Amino acid sequence: MKINLLLLFAFCLGAIQLSVSQEVTRTTGSEKWEGEFPSVQSLAPIYTPPVSSVRTGAEWEEIQALTITWTSYQSVLKEIVRNAQTECKVIIVCADSNTVKTYLTNNTVPLVNLGFLQVPYNSVWIRDYGQNWGYTNDVDSLILMDWKYNRPTRPLDDAVPNYIATYFNIPVYAMTQSPHLLVHTGGNFMSDGFGTGFSSNLVVQENSSLTLSQIDQIMDDFMGISRYIKMTVLPYDGIHHIDMHMKLLDEETLLVGQYPSNIADGPQIEANLQYVLSNFNSVFGTPYKVIRMPMPPEQNGTWPHQGGDYLTYTNAVFVNKTVLVPTYYQQYDTTALRIWRESLPGYRIVGINCNTTIPASGALHCITHSVGTSNPLLISHQPLPNTFNTTVPYLVSAKMLHRSGIAGARLYWRTDTLQPYSMVTMNTVNGTDWTGSIPAQQAGTRVFYYVEGTSVSGKMQVRPLSAPAGYWKFDVLGTTGAEEYSFNFSMHPVYPNPSRGITCIPLSSGRDLLIRVTLEDMLGKTVEVIYEGDFKAGDRNFFINTTGIPTGVYSVCVHTPDGKTAQRLLIK
Repeated sequence: MKINLLLLFAFCLGAIQLSVSQEVTRTTGSEKWEGEFPSVQSLAPIYTPPVSSVRTGAEWEEIQALTITWTSYQSVLKEIVRNAQTECKVIIVCADSNTVKTYLTNNTVPLVNLGFLQVPYNSVWIRDYGQNWGYTNDVDSLILMDWKYNRPTRPLDDAVPNYIATYFNIPVYAMTQSPHLLVHTGGNFMSDGFGTGFSSNLVVQENSSLTLSQIDQIMDDFMGISRYIKMTVLPYDGIHHIDMHMKLLDEETLLVGQYPSNIADGPQIEANLQYVLSNFNSVFGTPYKVIRMPMPPEQNGTWPHQGGDYLTYTNAVFVNKTVLVPTYYQQYDTTALRIWRESLPGYRIVGINCNTTIPASGALHCITHSVGTSNPLLISHQPLPNTFNTTVPYLVSAKMLHRSGIAGARLYWRTDTLQPYSMVTMNTVNGTDWTGSIPAQQAGTRVFYYVEGTSVSGKMQVRPLSAPAGYWKFDVLGTTGAEEYSFNFSMHPVYPNPSRGITCIPLSSGRDLLIRVTLEDMLGKTVEVIYEGDFKAGDRNFFINTTGIPTGVYSVCVHTPDGKTAQRLLIK
């Protein structure tokens, strides 16, 4: 009888464990591994920082693979596979690939562009424990980076990045051993692709033995994050991951969750946002742009602080030219999908119902990760703003990098989306900064454009990645003079442009004010302060001697108490 009771207890315990495995949340619980441990060996991690400089990739960059773990929420996972497999390879971490294939086939998902990794795991939340990716020397060699997963009850999850590295035969640099040990989670991190990272202060709380400078140094050494912005954790978001309420859409645009006044985490989100806007500029040296995304309550009208689930539309994932967006119910979904489509023209925006996953504090971003392309052609461009200029061509500049070099670049523009694009050959003086001009247009015109680069080795890339269906756009607002703004301050066209030597910067103001005139590179770094002080009402010329300044594309920037305006300057 005693033996039978023990067997009954063991059976019940196993049933309980299986039940938990299907309902594990991002915060607690550990799913049960049900497969055989594989004989395949994983690449050994490297526990010291890369010797070369590292650039952590941004989510909107080209990827070669999306990674998922096949366990809980299979009805959601199949839709991820269905919509991602046309954009890149989908790597499925699983216990048994045949079971996955059968499920996909039974649900009309083609078995194409898929890869399977039969390796141990604990949970579905691969964003949190999965691989980060980046490149040495900006665009040279693809590498993976791995933190110590902040869920010690899920040791199998923590090893998954090593198997991903083995699959792609690329090194993985691990921040999992002292003196470089950093506890972190992928849902609480986003990168602009140029050295700026964002997280909540959860990363500080979970590394209490480290100082802020030590955390920053590890992130810089392993991931090239030289500017690490951290924000107060939210009171009602139990996991404190920023992917639940914020997302970078490009180098200078933040998509931010918005609640009704004084509801849920709205006040703290707004305080965090204002902290960022008041203390940090984008990589271009200009203020971040903000797009508000209304956050939905549950269908019964409850919000997170009233006990409801944390429904979110920012927990989306880029998959090259497709963006997968969580949806819940039509009343709010329609607005969210419209905002996504307006924010990212030309991208395929796909909604996937996440009502099954959200009670566990996660949606689509949480259960996916990615691996960047092994052959990146990086293009960075700050979109042109609306302008009053109707006489001077609009200078478009872009930084383009490829390990073989850039052979050529082109600018495409049009004023009617029903008409074909016109092409302009872009020129360079240093091989990385490329410029071309769109002819001046009359007031009332809307201009659509994108850029394209070709490497010496033949790789071709566009930006936005969704071009030619996607584009940047700006409006020609009026005929009151080039670069005139509502605060009654004007920067007239800088000349000569291109420049090599003495260059004139003509300014006009209808009132006295304090100004600062600077020359900045394409990443917003100040190269030279041209003038700083009082500016009396009227017209005045400032000058810079560009002799000795390296060739490239720069910005002449004028900072005033009312804002900042800039013009591109090509130095030959």
